[in-house]
Parts: sequence; C-alpha cells; structure tokens
Amino acid sequence: MKLPIYKSVLWGLPAVVILSLILYGCPSQQNLASNEEAAQKVYVAPGEYDEFYGFMSGGYSGQMSVYGIPSGRHIYTIPVFSQLATNGYGYNEETKAMLETSYGFVPWGDAHHPELSQTNGVPDGRYIFINENNTPRVAKIDLKSFQTTEILEIPNSGGNHASPFVTQNTEYISAATRFSVPMGEDGDKDVAIDSYEENFKGTLSFIKMQDDGSMKLDFQILVPGFDYDLSHAGKGPSHGWSFFTSYNSEEANTLLEVNASKNDKDFIAAVNWKKAAEYAAQGKGKIMPGEYVRNYIDKEDHIAKTERNSEVRVLDPRELEGMIYYLPTPKSPHGVDVSPDGELIIAGGKLSTVIPVHSFEKMTQAIENEEYEGEIDGIPVLKYDSILAGEVENPGLGPLHTEFDGQGNAYTTAFISSEVVKWSLDTFEVLDRIETYYSPGHLMIPGGDSQKPWGKYLVALNKITKDRYLPTGPELFHSAQLIDISGDKMKLLLDFPTEGEPHYAQGIAADIVMKDQVKFYKLEENNNPYAVKSEEETKVVRDGNEVHVYMTTIRTHFAPDNIEGIKVGDKVYFHLTNLEQDWDVPHGFTVKGANTSELLLMPGETRTMVWEPKRVGVTPFYCTDFCSALHQEMQGYIRVSPADSDVEIAYGTG
Repeated sequence: MKLPIYKSVLWGLPAVVILSLILYGCPSQQNLASNEEAAQKVYVAPGEYDEFYGFMSGGYSGQMSVYGIPSGRHIYTIPVFSQLATNGYGYNEETKAMLETSYGFVPWGDAHHPELSQTNGVPDGRYIFINENNTPRVAKIDLKSFQTTEILEIPNSGGNHASPFVTQNTEYISAATRFSVPMGEDGDKDVAIDSYEENFKGTLSFIKMQDDGSMKLDFQILVPGFDYDLSHAGKGPSHGWSFFTSYNSEEANTLLEVNASKNDKDFIAAVNWKKAAEYAAQGKGKIMPGEYVRNYIDKEDHIAKTERNSEVRVLDPRELEGMIYYLPTPKSPHGVDVSPDGELIIAGGKLSTVIPVHSFEKMTQAIENEEYEGEIDGIPVLKYDSILAGEVENPGLGPLHTEFDGQGNAYTTAFISSEVVKWSLDTFEVLDRIETYYSPGHLMIPGGDSQKPWGKYLVALNKITKDRYLPTGPELFHSAQLIDISGDKMKLLLDFPTEGEPHYAQGIAADIVMKDQVKFYKLEENNNPYAVKSEEETKVVRDGNEVHVYMTTIRTHFAPDNIEGIKVGDKVYFHLTNLEQDWDVPHGFTVKGANTSELLLMPGETRTMVWEPKRVGVTPFYCTDFCSALHQEMQGYIRVSPADSDVEIAYGTG
C-alpha cells in the first residue's frame, strides 16, 4: 500500500537558493591555506611519487582517469566503455569484443562510480570496478596492469546508477536500476508510459565474484518502480547488508522535478544480501528472460571474448520474506554512506534541510519488533523514529554525499550552497565548513568509504568551473579541489581540472598498488595465435581476399617493412608483435587510409589492425610512438595493385 504520511509540497528551487543565502550566508575565504603552505603540501618533486592514487570516473567520456594525490597530476586514462584512439582500445581486434552488448557494438558509455575491491572492509589494490549508466554494464579493471579485463551487462535495468558497490570482502558487487522499466512478467513490455505505476518495476542486481576472479550475475531482486540512485554496503556489524537510496516514491513518469518531489520522505532500501543469496542458492525465485553479455579478456591468449546469456534468477519480496526493508528518508535522497564502524547509515537528502542518520542497531531491533508503518509490494516500511540515530542540523543546502576520515568525523557535500561540511559522528554537530568552487557532487577521501580511511586529504568533485581556469570557449571541463583535512580546520590546497564529468572517485595508498605492477609481457608467455616471437617467423599469407601480415616491431624497424602483392578490395590483417622485453618501450603502428585508430603495443604484446586498401599505389606505414633516436626511420611501404592484378605476395626487410 502507499502511505499518505509522505505527501507534502516541494518548495521551488529559487526559494531554496534564497533560503540558503539567508541561513548560511556567502562563503568566506577563511579556510584557504597560505600560498606557501599549500605549495609545500601539494608539491611532489621531479622523480618522486604521489602518496595516493586517485581514480576518477570520466562520466560521459566512458573512461576512468588516474590522478596523483596530492599533486593533482593526470597520470593515465584507463579505457573502459568507450573506444580510445590513444592505445587502440575498442579499435583493435583483440579488444573490440569488450564493447559488445545485447544491442550490438556500443563504442561509448557513461561511466559514473569507481569502487575499489576490499578485503576485511579495506581497499586491497586488486581491482577497481566502475558502472556504465546508459547501456547498463559493470566493468572490472585489474590494477596489476591498469587494463579493463571484464565487462558484464545488466539485464532488466534502465540506467545502472546505484552501482558497482562492493561488499566487505568483495563477495558481491551490487547494481541497481535508476530508471524503472516494464519487466514484461507476462511477456509483454509494450505498455503505455502512463501505466507506470502498474507495469514498471526496478531491480537490484547482485554480481558474485567467483573464485577465479570472474563476475557472474547471481540474482536480481524485484522492487517497486522507484528510481534507485546510489548505494553502499554494510561493514563490521552491518556486513551482510547493502543500502540503496531511492527517489520518486510517487512513481511519476513525467516532469519529475515536480511530480517526484512531493513526498516528505522517500526510502533507503536495506537489503539483507546474505539471506537473498541463500534464497538464490536454494533455487528460490523464478528464472526470467533477460538478454545480456559478459565480455572478458581470455587469460590464455589475451583476446577479448563474448559470452551471451538470456535469463536471470529474480527474487520477489512478495514471496520471499526478510531480505529487504524500506527506511523512510527525507527528501529525495541521493547518496547513502555507512560509517567506518558499520553502525550509522547516512543519507544525503538533496531536498532536505537536515542529514538523517539511521542506526543499524536500531534498524535490526525495529525489524525484530516489527515496528512497521506499512508495506509496499511486500517490503515492510520501518518507522522513521524507530531507526533514527539523529539528524545533522544546518548541514548546508543540497547535501549529497558523505565520507569519513577515520577520526570520528564525517564530511558531506552541499551542492546548492557550494561547500563541504564537517560534522561529528558522536554528537552530529557541525564542526567546520569550507567553500568549494562550485557546486560539489561527490567527494573522495582515500579509503573514505571503508573501515580504515587514510583521512589526510579530501577531494571535492565540482560540477561548475567557469572562472577557475583559462577559458576554452563554451565547453568547460569539470574541477577537482584538494582539501587538507589533517587538522581541526579544513584547508583548500589545490584546484585541478578533470577529464569528462567525474561523478565519484576512489583513493588508495600508492604503495598498495605499486608493488604488483606488470611492467612488460613475457614474450614466451604470449599465446596470441597470431604472435610471432622472432623476425625469422614473420610472413605474409594470402587466403582468398584476406591477407594476414605477421609482423614484428623492435627498435627501430618493422619486419617486414616492404610488402607487395596486396590488391584493392583485400582485407588485410596486420598482426604485430612487439619483441621488446624492457619496460617503457612500446611501439605504434598505422597505415595511410586506415579507418581505425593506430595500434599501440606494449613490450611482448600482440595487437591486430584491419585495413582495406581502396587505391592503387604505394602506401606508407610507420611507428606512431616515439621509441628511440631513430624513431623517424621506423617506417615501411605496401604496394597496392589493382584487384585483377597478378602481382604475387612478396615481403622482406631488404
């Protein structure tokens, strides 16, 4: 049933902004560090390393960016959901399959939330996961190589936003739908949009990390047709539970800024995933149709493969008790975060004037005592007062996300009043506030969502930059700001621009990740079927209209570097193997007229480019990565003859 207690009228946004200025005033410059102090704290001398890796989502770039903290230096871009011409990801034949979906080849994605793997509630440096919002997917990146090694599509979902948050020991990765959709339980998904309340449902998906490190969609939980926004898993005493914010409890389908903002309270969904996993293991629920793919880099030959699936196990709370409860939470909550001790569940109600803090202990007691206000689709709704630990007053306007320093303090972004607010986990009293430039969404403290935060720096991820950097026309990049939280008062140290639109970030001590880095691939372990491991093995083979060129690269030539007998209309596969076995000696390859990106090959690696010559003549190719003093000399020629030519295949290095 729908509970009438959640109905009220939304203030207009302009009124909220005016109220924010009245209540909180204009931010001041009092928390800025001196130039000398800030410079010393962010300075990383040439040849020295940053203390932390910062992993930031690329938003609409589809990628993940890696920054050094505290320097703010952009170190690397990890290609994930979008093609990247820099290294040929998604273009070359070995990685194209990573971008396959049930909709076909999708070379772009909207990447929102990085999440580090954890052991005993602490980031362990093995993997980092990230979600894709538009074509619902979850990716796994191996931090030994900083390469995307697996992408799993999520069926029965529209907008994979509350994702991919891990449990305490990375047993599961969760993924919840932002846009509820018709589930078609009776086989019919062609329904009127205005039948939303009747036909639209959400799903909470749980992906199991298997013993071999691969991801498997274990089960989904069917939930009412709200919008599920963000999530975090429990830890310590709350291990075994995951928490998901939701808004649009009104189940509106148009003009959501008004129609989905009427209720005083929406909900956090508290999911007992251990119980749900037991139900799934027992074969409970039902198998429902759902097309999705799993793409992965094969560990033997390092070539991407695609596995196709057509069904998934779905658990229904109307039939299976005890696996999900709703916690009433004001108002249109966005972020949900769990304190390091696992006891407090903190929501960011973006239209709320307080930060509600729920108690896990009180929640479990309320469940035991059946202190319910009603139920929705078989999901009990707990009484707000029964689960509340307290409310943080005067938290800024538009509170969104909270992280922790491990010293008993919480830090929350306030989007509308453009500030970060520090408050006590003991008293819920605001202790400090610092202005940001401008409108922060997420924030990140290294380890700040874990049981043991490092608690030295905070990074505010701001949505508006306008006057912060040299202008670049109408398109502005987003901004991160580094804040020192080591003392009683926060101090702003650094601004740095970021790629795409970062939504969330993760930070980890650099030494945890650095110790296991892959620096080159051992040539003797290269099992790519097209690899050649010496220049003597190189060859050019014609098979009808297909030509396979087995080529090697080494400082500073290709073998072969002269090829004849190629014809207009051929499909030429260049299989290149980098014979180098030293760190930092990649080679590149491209050929004139290629309708794809260049290849970039790490030492010991094989990559494949497809080229279809369209013109008669002699076509050059060359190395695209400056590899040595004689890099310019690293080039070659291909003779392209007419389609009816009788020129035979010939090749060599002169």
